[in-house]
Amino acid sequence: MSLDLEKQLTFYGAYHHNRVNVIIHMASNCGPFFTLPPWIQIPYLEPNLGTFAAMTWGGLYLLLEPVAGGALCLICLGGAALMNYLRQQDPVGNTKIALIVHIVCWLLQFIGHGKFEGRAPALLDNIFQAIFLAPLFVWLELLFMIGYRPELQKRVSKQVDAEIARFRARKAEQAKKTD
Repeated sequence: MSLDLEKQLTFYGAYHHNRVNVIIHMASNCGPFFTLPPWIQIPYLEPNLGTFAAMTWGGLYLLLEPVAGGALCLICLGGAALMNYLRQQDPVGNTKIALIVHIVCWLLQFIGHGKFEGRAPALLDNIFQAIFLAPLFVWLELLFMIGYRPELQKRVSKQVDAEIARFRARKAEQAKKTD
């Protein structure tokens, strides 16, 4: 399954071309999702923002890279379940701890960009792409370290080097203009 919207709509449209059938589906398509019995719910993955984010991010990772993305999808869901469990055990205390960890993690990333990369974080250029891709990026970096998909790593590394060279050239050009 690709992320090509036109291709997906064409496929689905071939099964839903009759106007009456389309109207029937408009009226009844979401009902099965909304009426799932509570006993189908997975413990600690109750519907909330964390679970929704884990399912959304995990699902998109699965589509982008089935093997590594599938594993990361399970990690995302496991993390959401763990956080939901901890929140139920001590809502106030664990929320405070989670907030502190959240802030410290963001600060560390900003320090990493400023001190070691010498450039602003990616989220300043494209916040959605940066927040969405960050977990998949670090997961793949870890997998690359243990030999996963070396051909992909080589291709990406080559493209990253070219992108960094373009960035540095633009930065040097801007520095010349300000001098």
